[in-house]
Amino acid sequence: MSRRDLVVFSLEAWDDVWRRNQYLIDGLLRRDPDLRVLFVEPSNDLLHSALSGRGIRRGRGLRTTSGYDGRLSLFQPDKVLPRVAGPAADAALRRAARRAMRSLGVTRPVLWVNDPGWAALVARTGLPSVYDMTDDWLAADRPARERHRIVANEAILMQRCAAVVVCSTGLERSRSPERDVILIPNAVDTARYRAPLPRPADLPAGPTAVYVGTLHEDRLDVDLVVRTAETIAADGGSIVLVGPDALATRNTELLTSHPDVAVLGPRPFRDIPAYLQHATSLIVPHVVDAFTDSLDPIKLYEYRAVGRPIVSTPVAGFRDLEGEGILLAARADFPLAVAAALRENAPTLTVADVPDWSDRVDDYARVLEPLFADAAASASDSSRPR
Repeated sequence: MSRRDLVVFSLEAWDDVWRRNQYLIDGLLRRDPDLRVLFVEPSNDLLHSALSGRGIRRGRGLRTTSGYDGRLSLFQPDKVLPRVAGPAADAALRRAARRAMRSLGVTRPVLWVNDPGWAALVARTGLPSVYDMTDDWLAADRPARERHRIVANEAILMQRCAAVVVCSTGLERSRSPERDVILIPNAVDTARYRAPLPRPADLPAGPTAVYVGTLHEDRLDVDLVVRTAETIAADGGSIVLVGPDALATRNTELLTSHPDVAVLGPRPFRDIPAYLQHATSLIVPHVVDAFTDSLDPIKLYEYRAVGRPIVSTPVAGFRDLEGEGILLAARADFPLAVAAALRENAPTLTVADVPDWSDRVDDYARVLEPLFADAAASASDSSRPR
């Protein structure tokens, strides 16, 4: 079988905090020895680094990561022009990405677009493409100029991509009137999350209400976290936040300065199950709005895999499984519900039929197969003498 090339334009870097893209790409590479992947990470903003006072820091450029027999290359381009430069800024990034592709000998790949900002590359190349939609950015609170750009990019992707994959039923409902979409939800590496691990040394003593995931303005209800911490402190409890911090400075300071909130920051994906297994309770203090209704939280699957009791605001995913070790609580009732869960310290459950990433990888391979066939046919046609 001939080599097959896939270029992924991701909203996140390939690092030790694994998300949907990494689990799927890892599974596809292990499944198909003829697959080669170029994983394009979010760009490095040169102007921002210069203005920050830390000096100009270059991006990590093109490199090959360990494992996968050299079949996974990573590329972080430098963003030379600021966003206000408009199309010129995007054009510079497209040129950088195509240089990286040429240097690897990638000529007729399939494009996997997770970051809608790369929509113009789909339009300009005409390559077989899949849009992997993981968030409803049209429902997010964004400035008018940014929203206009999001709307324009999504319109291109919805029209030009051979396949559109969505991760949630909310996205399926909102996009299916426009075109056919394929639902491939998230999952968990079930065996790894259920293998017993020792208690992390930095997990605070006493009852702990643990949240794992990126601390994000569009998702995390920071004021609710603070109110909950104040409520559970009376019984010696604390809130533990594990994950990258994408909050505004004010909110970060509000959390890090609170005596009953432990902001641990990101931890390698291999260590995450230990924090969940040793939590007294797992919590989801999320905002409930149109944006969070579009999500399929990976933490839903991770939380259920370890079987510790869960207290969540009534957000998508958790809302649909109330009663299976999940207690839903309205915003006003959430702090007392968490306090009660910590006092009860219920035993660990074994939750059956938690979806595994291996199943999602098989689903995605079926989506990609006809696109690879199209790419191969196009390459064959272009090589024939005219």
